[in-house]
Amino acid sequence: MDFRPSARQEELRGAARALTEFIMKYELDCEENNGLPPQAHTEIRDAVLDSGLQAVNMPVEWGGAGLTILEQVTVQTELGRLTGALWDMVWRPANALSFCTPEQRGRYLVPVIHGRRRDCYAVSEPEAGSDPQSVRTTATRSGGGWVLNGEKWFVTVGDHADFMIVLAAAGEERAPTLFLVDKDTPGVEMTRVPRWMHTFVYEHPEFTFTDVHVGDDAVLGEVGGGYDITRSWFTEERLMIAARTIGAAERALELARDWAVERRQFGSPIADFQLIQGMLADCAVDIAVNRAYTHQVAWEVDGGLVDRKTLHAKAAIAKLAASEASGRVVDRCLQIFGGRGYDRSYPVERLYRELRVDRIWEGTSEIQRLIIAGELVKRGTGVLQMPAAVGGAESR
Repeated sequence: MDFRPSARQEELRGAARALTEFIMKYELDCEENNGLPPQAHTEIRDAVLDSGLQAVNMPVEWGGAGLTILEQVTVQTELGRLTGALWDMVWRPANALSFCTPEQRGRYLVPVIHGRRRDCYAVSEPEAGSDPQSVRTTATRSGGGWVLNGEKWFVTVGDHADFMIVLAAAGEERAPTLFLVDKDTPGVEMTRVPRWMHTFVYEHPEFTFTDVHVGDDAVLGEVGGGYDITRSWFTEERLMIAARTIGAAERALELARDWAVERRQFGSPIADFQLIQGMLADCAVDIAVNRAYTHQVAWEVDGGLVDRKTLHAKAAIAKLAASEASGRVVDRCLQIFGGRGYDRSYPVERLYRELRVDRIWEGTSEIQRLIIAGELVKRGTGVLQMPAAVGGAESR
């Protein structure tokens, strides 16, 4: 067992850190203006393309970076240091797009990989959040295609994207199905753009679909395959959330440590005070343990060492533990900064607001606990084990 990063991983970490530092200069502008102007989007897009870190989850033959899951975790940990969710400007096409037909790939996926288009995933609804099976958006057969009617909420990047991946109940069987829908299709309307607790370079609008006509060629995957494709996306995205929150927590700790060393009260640096030392130590523990586990699970995925159900539970453990630990870390770090930690010009304040959503989206903490408990009840404590390498899989 070798936990040392490979030369390739170190190379990717360096490239991701350099890109992160470039994008970081846009943080205050994003915070003060609740987003960035078109010129900034263009500058960052060009920097992403130059870095070679666009579409890290897509194969090289399609134009992506073709990274392993562990390599993606390495990159996402660095990008997680960014506030304003600027990490989302280093785009990862929705994994569902890997199910595109060759024709769909040319129209949708390849342009996304090259930064010419942007996708968004429309799953949640007013009555379907943690329970996607409550989806009320329908797709009704009509000639050689489908007619979509319904409403979607929390469509992240919905303001910037030009096409959507829409989950709908198709036909009389209400088969869960994904559809590729261009945002300018008649009947698609962005009805509301809520203001959120965090600042996000993109928005999370609400959409309605009123008699939206799409062809049979709009079906992504197959009719009835929507849940399986979405569940697969959730599993991988939960690992990426774990990675990003760890990166955010590490930045917060670095800032708090430097502040504690430099800030003097009562004639001494506050780093000399044991209560401050205790908070710094607890932060280090939360970060170290969760980084190790997230890397472990990513390594298991790459080695093909876990079955789908076990992986689902392990990704839930990683997401639950890292998102909650990062919340504890940034809370302590803000406290170390005192009143200045409450100032929006300080990164710790922005991280405090932004990390809160990671306990909600892509599956709430409560849903993660149900997934983990379900695995324990049905199949025992195997989810806790690190499997041995099989079939020639090697440590990375």
